[in-house]
Amino acid sequence: MRYVIYLRVSTDEQADSKAGLNAQLDSCRAHIKRNSGECLDVFSDEGISGAAGLEKRPGLLQAIASLDKGDTLLVAKRDRLGRDPIVTAMIESAIARKKARVVSAAGEGTDGDSPSDVLMRRMIDAFAEYERLIIKARTSSALQAKKTRNERVGSIPYGFRLSGDGVHIKENPAEQEVITEIRRLGTAGLNLPAICRELERKGFTTRTGKAFLPVQVQRVLKAA
Repeated sequence: MRYVIYLRVSTDEQADSKAGLNAQLDSCRAHIKRNSGECLDVFSDEGISGAAGLEKRPGLLQAIASLDKGDTLLVAKRDRLGRDPIVTAMIESAIARKKARVVSAAGEGTDGDSPSDVLMRRMIDAFAEYERLIIKARTSSALQAKKTRNERVGSIPYGFRLSGDGVHIKENPAEQEVITEIRRLGTAGLNLPAICRELERKGFTTRTGKAFLPVQVQRVLKAA
């Protein structure tokens, strides 16, 4: 049997040795050896979410393109295909059109198309999506907790600067003055381009020393 190996790891999983690309590759190679198969090629997507569509998976696109009739796309676990049932179904359809099939080195109902096999696959897809949503919720909660503690989360928003401890953020007086002026001009009824012109006339600039653009002003007003 001829195999094309596909590996995927998301940003959240990159630090997990069990989900890492090397661990997945070892699992796939062991499966091929047990089945006296032939590995044609290995493709991977690193830092790609399991909810990402096929068009955002260059490695998977190449893997599918390399499949010939009767070949097998091999993954370490079924959730490497995706963590969204709709996305996974679309990927399977693309593979089926190549007259190829998907097999998981972990089994998971990919050995056949009996009603039990199909049911197993659907259950695994549902649990994969559930796990993705749980991870997303935990990440969101952790970020919100950081914001509550005035800790830095990603880029520092306009109007603030990093504290000396390198963790917390505090107000930037100069930028807060600009924000106050933008809000005042907005309340006075000026439209976005007019506010930009007034800021430039008064010598107010962005963090990089450039004139404000309407979209930047709009962002400040929305945050008010």
